[in-house]
Amino acid sequence: MSEIFYQEQTRLAVDNFSISGSGMPAGFIHALGALKLACAKANLELGELDKGKANAIIQVGEAIAAGNLDNQFPVDVYQTGSGTSTNMNANEVIATLASKQSGLSVHPNDDVNMGQSSNDVIPSTIHIASMVMLKQQMMPALQQIEADLDDRIDELSATVKTGRTHLMDAMPVTFGQELSGWQAQLRLCRQRIEDTCVRLCRLAIGGTAVGTGINTQSNFGALTCKYLSEFLDLPFTVTDNHFAAISSQDTALELSGQLNTLAAALMKISNDLRWMNSGPLAGLGEITLPKLQAGSSIMPGKVNPVIPEAVAMACAQTMGYHSAITVAAQSGNFQLNVMLPLIGQNLLLSQQLLTRSCEHLTRQVITRFTVNKELVEQALNKNPILVTALNQRIGYEKGTEIAKKAYEEKRDILDVAKAMTNIDEEELRSLLDPARLV
Repeated sequence: MSEIFYQEQTRLAVDNFSISGSGMPAGFIHALGALKLACAKANLELGELDKGKANAIIQVGEAIAAGNLDNQFPVDVYQTGSGTSTNMNANEVIATLASKQSGLSVHPNDDVNMGQSSNDVIPSTIHIASMVMLKQQMMPALQQIEADLDDRIDELSATVKTGRTHLMDAMPVTFGQELSGWQAQLRLCRQRIEDTCVRLCRLAIGGTAVGTGINTQSNFGALTCKYLSEFLDLPFTVTDNHFAAISSQDTALELSGQLNTLAAALMKISNDLRWMNSGPLAGLGEITLPKLQAGSSIMPGKVNPVIPEAVAMACAQTMGYHSAITVAAQSGNFQLNVMLPLIGQNLLLSQQLLTRSCEHLTRQVITRFTVNKELVEQALNKNPILVTALNQRIGYEKGTEIAKKAYEEKRDILDVAKAMTNIDEEELRSLLDPARLV
């Protein structure tokens, strides 16, 4: 860092907290800058801050929001539970630069932090940063994977395969039907997140220390949300109960729960792809994933499902983040939650992991896997479970006998059914036609 713009409180925090060696995520810092400039605009309109100081604060807030001052935020994630050190870090950087650029004496507490407390600033920033990341990154990624799945569903709508329950052969489905299940899972995940966004847009700002709004005007929060909405093009409003917004992190936990559900869906899809790709000789071998890199340092020619594996690990980590957020969300002792930095970090890291997982999965797997049609058809024709289609004609017990014989003798189900029933071949072919059974 060539030049340092923070002041004494940040220096003390750097000395006191060196647990992880990592500061708050960049997206959190950018959201904090946006909030500070919106607060300055509100204080200017309310006549609490003179125009020269307000404009100087706004200018530096914009620079922070743009990511131009990321290197000025060294405070460890694991700090005071209110995030006061990160709030003061922003106040000091803004005060130093605003004073330098305007020639005025801008104070970090009296001017930059006017009408605010770390206790309403940090919970608000958690919501703001999450909304920005959702809008700019996660929602587009989810919409893209849904669209790519739509294309593959159309392409594979008539390609029939063996269905599986309990990992065992079951009645047939089309690849299009199977992929439609994945698409529906992801669409529902996106819709759940969108539902949560309604509450995520309600901010704690204006509640100050404990929710009473001490040291600020009653409409400060609403004005701040107005200017923040204009700056970020998002529909922020002030909460209808500051006590809940400051003492709890229920909405952040709700979002984490939705992300946890998305992680479960992506892991399910990734594992399906791994199973379908398994082999190529001793596994299912239904599909072939793109060959991206060598799969072994000792076994020549081995190719592994590296993207689904990477995505599954990212999903597992997201589930871990959710567990930590769950513990943190219940740490609201009376009027303040005291694990705010952890919640803010884990929410943003979860979104980042899942966004990139969606991008990798659709770009390198969903749009590019190929179906091994000959192998799929061979397995389908020998699937004794197709006899289920005859249940209404011959009964469950007779069907069991036919299936057992077909398994034991490794014969096509049509041949065995023809020999063990009085149904003519033409009708059997129609009844046992996999395309008809889907």
